[in-house]
Amino acid sequence: MKIAVVYNRESQNVINLFGQPNKEKYGKKAIDRILNALKKGGHQAIALEGDKELIDNLEKFMPKTMKGETPGMVFNLSYGIQGQARYTHVPGILEMVGVPYVGSGPLAHSLCLDKVVAKMILKQHDIPTPDFAVINGPGFEPLDMEFPLIVKPKNEAVSFGIRIVENDAELREAADVIFKEYNQAVLVEQYIDGREINVGILGNVDAEVFVPVELRFGGEGPNIYTHEDKTRKSGRDIKLVCPPDLKKETIARAQDLALRTFSALGCYDCARVDMRLDKDENIYILEVNSLPSLGEHGSYIEGALYLGMDFAALINRLVQEASARYFGTPTPPPAVPAHKSPDELAVNYLMGRRDNIEKRLEEWTSISSRTTDAMAQNSAIEELGKLFAQMGMKANKEFCDERSTWLWETVKGCDEGILLVGHMDVPLNPFISGPVFRKDPEWIYGEGVGTSRAPMVMMEFALRSLRAHRLLRKLPLGVLYYSDEGLDCRYSAKTIAKAMAKAKTIIVLRPGNVPGRIITQRRGQRNYRLSVEGKPRRLGQVLKQPEVLHWFFSKMEKFASISSRKDRIAVSAVEVSTQAMPMLTPHKVIASFLVTYPTTKVADKLEKEMRDILGKKGLRWELVLASDRPPMAKTRKSQQLVREMETIAAKWDIPLESESSLWPSVAGLAPKDAQVLCGIGPVATDLYTSQEAVHRISLVQRTLLLAEYLARQINRK
Repeated sequence: MKIAVVYNRESQNVINLFGQPNKEKYGKKAIDRILNALKKGGHQAIALEGDKELIDNLEKFMPKTMKGETPGMVFNLSYGIQGQARYTHVPGILEMVGVPYVGSGPLAHSLCLDKVVAKMILKQHDIPTPDFAVINGPGFEPLDMEFPLIVKPKNEAVSFGIRIVENDAELREAADVIFKEYNQAVLVEQYIDGREINVGILGNVDAEVFVPVELRFGGEGPNIYTHEDKTRKSGRDIKLVCPPDLKKETIARAQDLALRTFSALGCYDCARVDMRLDKDENIYILEVNSLPSLGEHGSYIEGALYLGMDFAALINRLVQEASARYFGTPTPPPAVPAHKSPDELAVNYLMGRRDNIEKRLEEWTSISSRTTDAMAQNSAIEELGKLFAQMGMKANKEFCDERSTWLWETVKGCDEGILLVGHMDVPLNPFISGPVFRKDPEWIYGEGVGTSRAPMVMMEFALRSLRAHRLLRKLPLGVLYYSDEGLDCRYSAKTIAKAMAKAKTIIVLRPGNVPGRIITQRRGQRNYRLSVEGKPRRLGQVLKQPEVLHWFFSKMEKFASISSRKDRIAVSAVEVSTQAMPMLTPHKVIASFLVTYPTTKVADKLEKEMRDILGKKGLRWELVLASDRPPMAKTRKSQQLVREMETIAAKWDIPLESESSLWPSVAGLAPKDAQVLCGIGPVATDLYTSQEAVHRISLVQRTLLLAEYLARQINRK
């Protein structure tokens, strides 16, 4: 499990320094001991400051989980940075963002910190606690209490400001110190002259109560545990004795009172109850520490040791107790029980490898392969070939032209099987600087990360999940990659169509659309090149033949009028250039424009209309079809594939909707009788820009979706 140890030590990373600052701190040595203990227990652990960056840091370490995925957890050591009820700050944040954590919640922490409210609750539950009074400010009336008394801040822990006073003058002096230093009310308690014990509690239902640990103060100094004693600055040697020399009945009564106190204040997982015994061994509850110290010299650690739990065992037991409270089991349930069905085995492989998936995505994104960079593409294809070789897949030479297409197959081939199709090239202008790989809590950014790299990594880990259980070789599967997406598949289209013709099911590894859509229908797209040429002329010269630019723009205006949203037709110029002689107006215009269309029949009709608009008279022109990307039709067979994907998505609460798209893809090259699905890749946004990004949770979700679909096809007739 991923566990973030959240603490407060040095950071003052807040918007403003405001309110009472925290004086409680965990030492680096103690934090490292806890981290090492968690790692020893098999957890992936890091340490984070509980400051204003906490939510972002947690999201980076433990992104949003999927259904069935083991969630991360916080091991809370945070005392807070500043302000009131500081123990509640981090738990409150964790409650808000939905992160499980070890230890009590905000309510229990606030009750335990407010010693007056805690004592009132104890009295309501007939739990003995010393008599007390509250002083709200200087100039108070004499108290109707017998000296000696204990004076302490109303809302502090770890013995801050605690002092024994013997008379009214000492009381007023001690109270003034608290008013000035802690800026809060003063709690005055009847001093119980006797022995002091601490009782630790571990767990929730049927919580385990530790044997009391006695604090022996020696002959010097006050007979109380001061802050200087806890921080080992007093010079005294405070001895911890476990078990104490007490009657069995007294020990049992102390344990019972500790458990009742723990329950009355609503604590979770762990706490330490501090008590005093008078000369007759009557027990009085002093206070409850809902965040007991896990320092190596603490009484809570001593109590656990007596029960046979070393430090590592105690730390991991705390995680187990919190897991039981949140998930109903000592440890969070595995993503998938260890059944034998192929789809469950594949999914189980993926659940624990989110970090590996994102790391692999970073590796692939660092490998440049822009459309115009042939050398970089060859290097990337070589890397991909090594990957398939490791998985026992072989290149099918019939479909590998070593220029634009490569096909790898399992031992069963992909005849009447499944063909996955993706592109290696990143269609970016070679003169534009690409985005640097980076992550934020929701998105991963990088060059080609959505269009090419994330679908590739999705495919890789889906296949790895099958191979890990020797299932890949049982699947009739091919993976085809091409390298001229940025050239409208000018060189690869025929080979892709040929490979698709032999497969039964075709899945195109294009990115999904926000928020979680796959593509079942795409328009076709034709790229035309229009060349118009007239006579050169001087500026202002009048000729019978129209001016080239004027003629061109008049025709473009008529082209644009063909566009129809209703008929799913669009015509638009995308690039225009001119040629002119010195001191003369342009005599030649060269333009590229795109036409999107629903069917080939409509496209042919559009081309005829455009040629009619250009006409036979006037200027010389030439209209050339530079590329044609056929539309992807929505078919009944494809809808069957969509329904199967929707079933898997519903099982894992993966968002999945179908839509049609204006953009073409190689899915349009598939035979009419094939099952075809496009946009199965992770959800991406801002494609072909410097802000191209893929949704982090979608990277895992779509990998799981593809893996389970492929696994379900094994041995299917």
